[in-house]
Amino acid sequence: MIRIGILGAIGSGKSYVAKSFGYPVFNADLEVAKLYNKDRKIYIKLKRALPSYITSYPIKKNKLTEAILSNIKNLKKINKIVHPLIRKKMNYFLKKNKIKKIVVLDIPLLLENKINKKNDIILFVDAKKKEIEKRLKKRKNFNPDIVKKLKKFQLPIEIKRKKSNYILINNFTNISVKKNVKKLLKKILINA
Repeated sequence: MIRIGILGAIGSGKSYVAKSFGYPVFNADLEVAKLYNKDRKIYIKLKRALPSYITSYPIKKNKLTEAILSNIKNLKKINKIVHPLIRKKMNYFLKKNKIKKIVVLDIPLLLENKINKKNDIILFVDAKKKEIEKRLKKRKNFNPDIVKKLKKFQLPIEIKRKKSNYILINNFTNISVKKNVKKLLKKILINA
């Protein structure tokens, strides 16, 4: 099985690129959202860790944002509770898809949490900073302060770019992205 890990800045279009491969995708952000909305055990653990912020179920993302903005240590508390479950879900996804030729891992902290394996193919999604900012501002719960805090937990973009096997330029046009993904997929399959 070929594992493709997707890296890039927040808002660079990693999830769209991941889906464009046409293979099973493990989207960590989506899995986290499911936990917040459907997992009472997570709610109880987060309520215990952050009682001033987590007061109702399902967990409201804006309450987590408040907790993180009030104290960066709260992000560590959240990660300590959530990340082990996400890792478990990813392992289940990999087991379930072990006969697939390719799987795509859309995990924001892929390198930081040492989730990548030596033979993984790492793809960096590159996009212009102005385009990313424009897209982020359109997001429903966009908060520039939270983005800054989250970036502190991530490797610098230049390091992610250097550690990548391939770079895909995302100009945010569907045709261009799909064409670039198709070319890249050919290269990956030839070199596999």
